[in-house]
Amino acid sequence: MELVIYDTAEQAAAGAAQRIADLIADAPDTFTLGLTGGSTSATTYEALRSLSTGWERVEAWLSDERWVPHDHDRSNGRMAAETLMDHVQARFHRPRWSAELEPADSAAHYEEVLRSLHTTKPPDLILLGMGEDAHTASLFPGSEALEEDTRWFVSNTIPETGEHRLTSTYPLLWSARRLMVITAGEKKAPALRDTFEGNETPIGKIGEGDAEVEWHVDRPAVSLLS
Repeated sequence: MELVIYDTAEQAAAGAAQRIADLIADAPDTFTLGLTGGSTSATTYEALRSLSTGWERVEAWLSDERWVPHDHDRSNGRMAAETLMDHVQARFHRPRWSAELEPADSAAHYEEVLRSLHTTKPPDLILLGMGEDAHTASLFPGSEALEEDTRWFVSNTIPETGEHRLTSTYPLLWSARRLMVITAGEKKAPALRDTFEGNETPIGKIGEGDAEVEWHVDRPAVSLLS
């Protein structure tokens, strides 16, 4: 596990963007990139799109998505498209959505897509954020997807709100070559402290697999670490 600390959220986003661009540039062939939502990620994507790298070799996908139409303002896919994917020459795979489609069916189809992208090698890089409750992707405290041990991508209901989400599971995250958590702000400090002090949190479990884990954070986010 590697912890990289920046003075500000903007610097964390810029540093993470440069790291992503370098990893893509160094890849010898197709590079698969899992994207995430959140305001810090949006800032990262805006910085990333201006960097020169091997976009034509990138197969991008979403580590999680809200169960909303593709053009909805809460869609992670819409945010990723508007801040990054519409500006580069990568391919972008999004889960299916329609009013007649069940979230579980969309998740099952998207799992097939993800497995087809990774038939010969694991995911190269999956980007993740962290919520104030230490959730990552859409793996929320108390939700059923935390216990999934086979599937790569599932529908998940958030206990507190009843909202439907689609999410990567630990088996998929653990299989990646590299996971990169990008988070910032003092509101994230308690969750980051609990995670780094060994308390059981959803994001704390990402280090239990084979993936190398990098944290790119600002100083307010680590303000409670001893």
